[in-house]
Amino acid sequence: MWTTDYSAETSASPDAVWAALRVLHSGTPLSERSDRFELHGPFEKGTELSVTPQGQDTFRSRITELTENKVYEDETRFGEVVLRFRHTLAPLADGGTRVTHRLEIEGEAGPELGPQISEDFPVAMSDLLASAERSAR
Repeated sequence: MWTTDYSAETSASPDAVWAALRVLHSGTPLSERSDRFELHGPFEKGTELSVTPQGQDTFRSRITELTENKVYEDETRFGEVVLRFRHTLAPLADGGTRVTHRLEIEGEAGPELGPQISEDFPVAMSDLLASAERSAR
């Protein structure tokens, strides 16, 4: 298994970050750089969604874990390769939030695919946190 984590902190509360995650995964881009998401049902565990990364073809994922204000995870399968994208929100003592975006790849292609897929994590995280901070004001 290949994994990588990218974390950042924001002054926004877990509620505000969760709201931004929900908006994004419900189909509203956070910026012109955002991947596009389309839910095929309610925002809950088990629901499928279509994901269109910038400049790439659309694929289907399934929400595999969802705990409001704490954890969002979806899973995508391409034959023998399984991708898991997970956002974990941890409250900070000052009222802010530490957000960790984790990518796990099962399958031999992990070391090749992982760095390509995760290279935009800093930009995606920046957009997510900026949206959360705007809504918190």
